[in-house]
Amino acid sequence: MNEPLQRAMARARITDRQLAERVSVDVKTVSRWLTEDGRIPRARHRWAVADVLGEDEGVLWPEAARKAVKLGPDREVISVYPYRSAVPASLWRTLITRAEQQLDFAGYTNYFLWLEQANFATALRRKATGGCRVRFIVGDPDSEVTRQREQDEGVALSLSTRIRVTLAELEKVREQVDARFSSGHTHLSVFRFDNDMIVTPLLTHSVGHDAPTLHLRRCQADGMFDRFASHVEELWRRGWPVREEPDGQA
Repeated sequence: MNEPLQRAMARARITDRQLAERVSVDVKTVSRWLTEDGRIPRARHRWAVADVLGEDEGVLWPEAARKAVKLGPDREVISVYPYRSAVPASLWRTLITRAEQQLDFAGYTNYFLWLEQANFATALRRKATGGCRVRFIVGDPDSEVTRQREQDEGVALSLSTRIRVTLAELEKVREQVDARFSSGHTHLSVFRFDNDMIVTPLLTHSVGHDAPTLHLRRCQADGMFDRFASHVEELWRRGWPVREEPDGQA
């Protein structure tokens, strides 16, 4: 019996069938998670269950956490995905929910967040009200850099249009959220959630959801996490407020 999972379900007052419905699996699958010794679900199901039960994945499946332990310089790499669209929505939601001090969204458009995260603006307000610093770094929709990237992408829903959607949504939460323009991250998006981070290096002639993606967690000073965090800080330092015209600095 997986006793940690059983206890977490009991605390949450959720049945096998209810959990199965919430994470989109068969109830027999949940039963196997509970009763078969050493049974470890796929990563996306572990994240979904942890999100539903409000518990850490490593508590529910300690063996999975032990197998994931790394000792080399790549130990900050938690997961890799061939496409950003393959990252479970529950992972984004969990990372946003758990962040207490810092949320940075340094995607060139950040457009997908408003589409894929239900009540995203409400979540941002709640985080900001609770003392979390929330920052957005977006591209300037009228810049030459953006126009060049649009030509590179060659898609119907243009880069500048996606940016303007984000700007319109940010206007609704401008009292709680800081935002700046930047032209230095057209091919690299970094999203920080305290000590977790999602990084997507954009490939040529492709859009963000097709980008290979890394989930990082800070484990050391001057590691991969800190390098990308410094990149975001430099973008922020060189950026300019979205309500002002650019001054030529980028």
